[in-house]
Amino acid sequence: MNLRMIWGALLLLPFFAQAQQQITVEDFVKKGTFRTESVYSLNWMNDGGNYTALENNNIVQSDIATGNAVKTIVEGSSLSTPLEIDDYSFSADESQVLLLTNQRGIYRHSFVADYYVLDLSSKKLRPLSEEGNEQYATFSPDGSKVAFVRANNLFYVDLDDMELHTITNDGVQNSIINGTTDWVYEEEFAFVKAFHWSPDSKKIAYQSFDESRVKEYNMQVWNVGLYPHDYRFKYPKAGEDNSLVSVTIFHLDGDQKVPVDIGTETDIYIPRVKWTRDASLLSVIRMNRLQNELFLLHADAASGKTSTVLHETSETYIDINDTDYLTYLSNGKEFIHASEMDGYKHLYLYSMDGKQARQLTSGNWEVSTFHGVDEKAGVIYYQSTENSPLERDVYSISLSGKKKTRLSTDAGVTSANFSADFSYYVKYFSSATQPLVVSLYKTRGNKQIKVLKDNATLRKAVAEYGVVAKEFYTFKTVDGTELNGYMLKPADFDPNKKYPVFMYQYSGPGSQQVMNSFGGGHFYFHQMLVQKGYIVSVIDGRGTGGRGEAFKKQTYADLGNLETVDQIESAKYLATLPYVDGSRIGIWGWSFGGYTSSLCMFKGADFFKAGIAVAPVTNWRFYDTIYTERYLKRPQDNASGYDDNSPVFYADGLKGKYLLIHGTGDDNVHFQNAVILQNALIQAGKKFDSFYYPDLAHSLYGGNGRMHLYTMMSDFILNNL
Repeated sequence: MNLRMIWGALLLLPFFAQAQQQITVEDFVKKGTFRTESVYSLNWMNDGGNYTALENNNIVQSDIATGNAVKTIVEGSSLSTPLEIDDYSFSADESQVLLLTNQRGIYRHSFVADYYVLDLSSKKLRPLSEEGNEQYATFSPDGSKVAFVRANNLFYVDLDDMELHTITNDGVQNSIINGTTDWVYEEEFAFVKAFHWSPDSKKIAYQSFDESRVKEYNMQVWNVGLYPHDYRFKYPKAGEDNSLVSVTIFHLDGDQKVPVDIGTETDIYIPRVKWTRDASLLSVIRMNRLQNELFLLHADAASGKTSTVLHETSETYIDINDTDYLTYLSNGKEFIHASEMDGYKHLYLYSMDGKQARQLTSGNWEVSTFHGVDEKAGVIYYQSTENSPLERDVYSISLSGKKKTRLSTDAGVTSANFSADFSYYVKYFSSATQPLVVSLYKTRGNKQIKVLKDNATLRKAVAEYGVVAKEFYTFKTVDGTELNGYMLKPADFDPNKKYPVFMYQYSGPGSQQVMNSFGGGHFYFHQMLVQKGYIVSVIDGRGTGGRGEAFKKQTYADLGNLETVDQIESAKYLATLPYVDGSRIGIWGWSFGGYTSSLCMFKGADFFKAGIAVAPVTNWRFYDTIYTERYLKRPQDNASGYDDNSPVFYADGLKGKYLLIHGTGDDNVHFQNAVILQNALIQAGKKFDSFYYPDLAHSLYGGNGRMHLYTMMSDFILNNL
């Protein structure tokens, strides 16, 4: 046991060693026994002295100086048309509120909802449109209009007379999309609102997707009546055609549409579009198909002509999340951009023409979040891994790259939400020994004003149920690579006994499961297993995040190889520990984790007694273009990268007990993956267990799905490990 393990164990004794109510699946699926409280839909007010948040269907205003609620701005149940408020946004002058209700999810991020506009002075409540079913409604900067998407077309409403204006009318399902994204952009570039008001409220830039040439995936829906229903949607699998994407600037005056020149190459991605501080200048990020080349373009709003401001290349891939921090300064002369060009993700300050650059942060650590820039004080705020890859701390640093200051004080994971003028921030903190605490701080002097949520109820439940804490450890693989992990041990752990170990991992590129934070993936399911006498171990292998570009990208073009090797190495290491029964080691995972756990069961069959794969990719040829080709290139260019580590081709190696689980309604990792793998196992003459969830998507949420899932998995583990 290393020093970090000893420290973690000693620190937890007074908090976790008591008590012992038995955790059930109902506790963490239905009852909310371990529900975490937080501050939701936080909005900082213009006056600098107040903020609002959504609480119990009310928009409540609180005084920043005290953290105390001072008034309720909107009571959802008391409106002229009572509403269940899902979210809200203010107009720039805060005289109106856009209320979102009746939200219905489509895929991971996309949704349809009904929007209402509330005038706070007159209390007049108006539906945004008579039809409802709007998407991503957004106030114009001057508050006079609201733009939104409906049925693949883009519209705006003039709030003076509520007149509806049509911007596009060619939107057709599974063919043309305007103002929102196709499936693969939503899933892999993580955005759905593909329209943007100009700073002067006179223009809207929007993306369009022509997905007519993209092949359809047919997903049958079963629980609909006598005959199943075919749900068809465009899904570009690796190596296949993508949508053709374009960018247009719509001028409200004259209804003029100006196409933006994004180049003659059409097999490209446009993962980000945003306005600069200049209403006549739009920025567009263009990437090539393999995502190893990035161009930052500036487009003239009047002509659509573009110039290249920044050009970046990589021998592997450029992670688009690194460009989410693109921020234009109000001086109109500079912007901040993030890059891994020195081996770690850091912030750079560029002149508007891209010709001058200054590195603002540096070191063998990563900037994990950019919180913003206080231009008046010349200070930026960010979150990083500087103290440890397992932790996250909030820092400030000057725009000259000097005077770096750590704002977070405790070991763990801290994030922040800053007020518009950066005078205050809300701090979100947890650690392996501390559930989430949300506090209000004054930035100057870094002084705490008030604890907003202390999760006392959760802490009480954690104590009553004897929840154990993560014990962190490291070990080296045979090639000398040091990996980070943690264990959850039974509360009555006896080092003289032999325990079975159940390993959990995700393993996907840039992911991270081992962190000094409270909870984590399937935490209370794992706690339930610990109460039943198992040790749960979680390892981040090569390819995961928080440790720089070289560690993350060494799996490039060969997904599944090192990830599987490292989990097998983990099992071998665990088997050497005096308190581990090496003949009773199991592994499980979901999605990419299910892919890796399957490979471990097939390629590392001598080291794993049992395994579970939930919604696994079984051959990357079945998965989408953007994600798969980013890490593997196209199958036309790298066939071995797709086939050398496909579980389908190693099914004959299975020896232990194996449970394969999938939802038939999985729009992300298609049920096809499970069907093909099951057939391979059958042809290899292997005995295994499988289960499918009718019509449930990748998360397996819906109805009694999660209750059944965790119950079935726990029974499988108890019976086979």
